[in-house]
Amino acid sequence: MTPANQIVTRFAPSPSGHLHVGGARTALFCWAFARGRGGKFILRIEDTDQKRSSDAASVGFLKDLKWLGIDWDEGPVLDGIGGGDHGPYFQSERLDIYHRELQRLLDSGHAYYAFDTPAEIDAQRAAARASGVAFRYDGTAARAAGNASAQARIANGEAAVIRFATPPGPVTIVDLVLGEATIPHGEIDDFVIRKADGFPTYHFAVVVDDELMRVTHVLRAQEHFTNTAKHMLLQDALGFRRPIYAHLPVISNPDGSKMSKRDKDKVLRKAVADRKLEAPPPGTVAEPRWAKWRTDKNVQLELEDAQRLAGALAVSLPEINVDDFRRSGYLPAVICNFLALNGWSPGGDVEKFDTEFLKKSFDLARVVKTPAKFDRAKLLAFNCDAITGLAARDFVAAARSHGQSEHPEFMRKLTRAQFDLLASASQPRSKTLDDMFAGNRFLVLGDDAIAIDPKARAKVLESGTPSGLDHLRAMQAILAGVEQWEAAHLEAAVKAYADRAAAGELGKVAQPLRVALSGGTVSPPIFDTLTILGKASVLARVGQVLAAQ
Repeated sequence: MTPANQIVTRFAPSPSGHLHVGGARTALFCWAFARGRGGKFILRIEDTDQKRSSDAASVGFLKDLKWLGIDWDEGPVLDGIGGGDHGPYFQSERLDIYHRELQRLLDSGHAYYAFDTPAEIDAQRAAARASGVAFRYDGTAARAAGNASAQARIANGEAAVIRFATPPGPVTIVDLVLGEATIPHGEIDDFVIRKADGFPTYHFAVVVDDELMRVTHVLRAQEHFTNTAKHMLLQDALGFRRPIYAHLPVISNPDGSKMSKRDKDKVLRKAVADRKLEAPPPGTVAEPRWAKWRTDKNVQLELEDAQRLAGALAVSLPEINVDDFRRSGYLPAVICNFLALNGWSPGGDVEKFDTEFLKKSFDLARVVKTPAKFDRAKLLAFNCDAITGLAARDFVAAARSHGQSEHPEFMRKLTRAQFDLLASASQPRSKTLDDMFAGNRFLVLGDDAIAIDPKARAKVLESGTPSGLDHLRAMQAILAGVEQWEAAHLEAAVKAYADRAAAGELGKVAQPLRVALSGGTVSPPIFDTLTILGKASVLARVGQVLAAQ
């Protein structure tokens, strides 16, 4: 049971894909507000929109929250988190509850059936536009018809929605972030509270759920601000409490545009146009989906298709959802820290903090009203600082976990010792957990799959006297004779040669080796690279370069 004076917040996403960073910020603020006051944080899934909802998306949302470290006191069960006394926590499983409350409104005259078809509503909207006035639904005739007449039409098979009979008069919203605002009389028409498919609309379900789950504070995005007036009218008609409202600023791109998955679509469409592609690259998007996407700018590819296409085109998609940032190798603590700063400040020039600090410090008085701009460069700098500041063992553990989920080929190819060595060499140069893998793919490629960069070949291998190729020929025999394939022994052998043949300039020997082994001029320290690849691969790759001359 919930104590009468306990603060209760909730986060109620629609399961239409992975959790957007804006939604994650809302969840984080709801969680911190409740946790810092000994309250309760509830998670529920608003899945009454059958066109947008899916079970897979629901699970994705839960996993995203768990990865961020945002747990819930009540809600869907995942890995031991969730449950509670006020379920079910999926709205699609609460239809009996909504039908009961709808009937109360019908019986009291606060709601009525309406039989307008979508085509008729569209015609009414068009007529309003033609007259230069805002569309307001006129429910006079439907209200007067009464429920008895409506039931007869329903029994005849006619489809009907249920509309709320909006009472006359203005509605004043008191908001802890935006202040007070009054919606004038006539601005709110008789809005739909149950759709023709029998499912409640967002406006109705959210009001019922907030009451029955004893929610005391509603923290949500500013886009819902005007909806609050409708919710307050429903609460009054149902005899419910009015929660305390606080509407949070939106998160935008630095140029002020909305952060949305369309940002990914724009990148893909530009890449396809630049390459003048008429057909999808093999193994990316099925032809029917490709054709639909290419001919309709309003159509977006599913995430898996988009990721495959981006990989084939060698373009990076902007991170929009929490899962994007996880896959890109950001640390969850950094994401929480950064998201908290998008719309709120602890004051005192404090920027770096953990969730324990956030729970103790978060308050609505320091939430800003204006949109928060998502500074990706600053986030990356935060992540870089956090990664380089990790204890070595913690970085190895985090890198291993990331590799297992995103780069299993590294886990299959490298032994534990090789992986740990790669991680140790990579940490000082990594801004994300993914950098270690993205920059070292040559380690897991087949020896015959290494392609030498032409510029590196000309500059490093073919120039100078002796040339890089000359040094490689000499090193081939020296490396073949190294019996203990360990960094210290390899360093001794290579340095001894550099002292004799390159006046002690190690780079003149190390760089040709690096190009032969990786295909380019960047790799972990050369002796770590030699150790990780192993003797057989090193000799095979050097041999291939020499044989190609």
